[in-house]
Amino acid sequence: MPALSDVLAALDALWPPERAEGWDAVGTVCGDPDAEVGRVLFAVDPVQEVADEAVRLGADLLVTHHPLYLRGTTTVAASTFKGRVVHTLIKHDIALHVAHTNADRADPGVSDALAGALDLRVTGPLVPDPDDPAGRRGLGRICELDPPLTLAAFAERAAARLPATAQGIRVAGDPERPIRTVAVCGGSGDSLFDQVRAAGVDAYLTADLRHHPASEAQQHAASSAGNGLALVDAAHWATEWPWVEQAAAQLDEISDRKGWALRTHISRTVTDPWTAHAASTTHPTDTPGAPR
Repeated sequence: MPALSDVLAALDALWPPERAEGWDAVGTVCGDPDAEVGRVLFAVDPVQEVADEAVRLGADLLVTHHPLYLRGTTTVAASTFKGRVVHTLIKHDIALHVAHTNADRADPGVSDALAGALDLRVTGPLVPDPDDPAGRRGLGRICELDPPLTLAAFAERAAARLPATAQGIRVAGDPERPIRTVAVCGGSGDSLFDQVRAAGVDAYLTADLRHHPASEAQQHAASSAGNGLALVDAAHWATEWPWVEQAAAQLDEISDRKGWALRTHISRTVTDPWTAHAASTTHPTDTPGAPR
């Protein structure tokens, strides 16, 4: 079995930490570099449920997309929920390693996995990495859909292919309009609307779309020529979960090539924070005292 330091070197080659955003907190949170690694669990969130899953599995390493301490900390006391995660992992000799925005910008990265889950053909990054001469790395992806689908059918595909969440899939746009080109961004993507508009795609699939950016995108589309931009909004966790499968497959390939006796596992624990959804049934004009 390889040492933890060897596995971490392989992971850093896949997702170099220097390519993470400056505000990010990636890399190894805990773990003995000399410890042997036989089982690796991949997950989106380093929450207690996932730490407990790693313990039950007998994992030696937990690799997550989201950081445990994104904004830093002054304590890892077990009386705090994040500190309890650290204590659980260290008590059971489980290392924790994070690949966040460095995995977003990689080739392949988080958005490649999202595109693959939806059977989209990637043609390039949405926001190219200026340090990549090949022009393949960067945030988000521009994709083609062949054959085209209506917006409603594409949303149904997203609902069927991505992990189920309480939110499901939200859509803005004419459900019957044809969708041929799509921009995707795993995770929160409403900061990239300028780049999406510049790409001239038919639809944008991402997560965490807020009211004002989404409304402004629709108003911008209505004031421009053509059909404008359709929006498909999925749950944050659901858009990033396909990366877990992709990342495990990447480490499997490295393990086979190096002759390591590694076993990789994929967490299917749903860590999306929303647990239920109640569809609205009342229109504002049906509410007593509402303007008519």
